[in-house]
Amino acid sequence: MELSVTVRNYSAVSKIISYQILTIIIMTAGFALMAGRSYALSAALGGAAAFIPNLYFALRVYKSAGQEARKIVRSFYAGESGKLLLTAALFFMIFQLPNIEILPLLAVYIVALSVFWFALLMR
Repeated sequence: MELSVTVRNYSAVSKIISYQILTIIIMTAGFALMAGRSYALSAALGGAAAFIPNLYFALRVYKSAGQEARKIVRSFYAGESGKLLLTAALFFMIFQLPNIEILPLLAVYIVALSVFWFALLMR
């Protein structure tokens, strides 16, 4: 019984991660077609700034599955702290690059994060 719950949760997480990747690819391609390479690069970097920390968090929480409740909660807090630090570090590195366009960067970042909200609504 416990294994099926873990597999089902992993499946939901993998679906969300997949939707996030798909959203990032579609929006990056849209910016590339409409506005060119600079916008596409900025869009891809915005997507990466959302995706990489979320993937880190998901892997961190997945590793804690099946442990006692206290360790799972600790893993959630550590994962969320790491996610926030990783996001800040990624944005710091992104803003060091020349010719970054803010609109596509933030648009794809926000849409990639909103995938979680839409996944909650669809459940």
